Amino acid sequence: MVRRGTPPLSGTWSLPGGRIEAGESARDAVMREVLEETGLAVRAGALVDIVRIEHEGRGYVIHEYVCEAVDSSQTPRAASDAADARWVAEGDLEAIGATPEVRDIVGRARAMHRS
Repeated sequence: MVRRGTPPLSGTWSLPGGRIEAGESARDAVMREVLEETGLAVRAGALVDIVRIEHEGRGYVIHEYVCEAVDSSQTPRAASDAADARWVAEGDLEAIGATPEVRDIVGRARAMHRS
C-alpha cells in the first residue's frame, strides 16, 4: 500500500498506480508504477477489474492486476509521488483508512491468486 503524496486524494492509503505512458501496456504500466512508488519489482498477473471513478470533476480508468513481488523479502519504501509505502495485512486495510473499493479489490485479487 502507498499513502498518496500528491492529488488526487493526497494522504490517503491506496494501491500504487499512475498513468500509462505512450506505447506501454496496462500490465507494463502497473509493474513500472509499483517499482517507482515502492521500489518493489513485481510480476503483474491476471486482471482483477477495470474500475472507473470520478473525483473532483475528473474521470479515471484504473486497471487492477494481481501482482506478486519478485523478491518477497524486500521492504517497500516510499518513492516517486508516494508519501509512505508498506506491506499491509488484508485485515488491517480498514484501520489505515483504505476505502471499501480498495478493500474489495484486494480481497478479489487475493482470491484470484489463491485459485
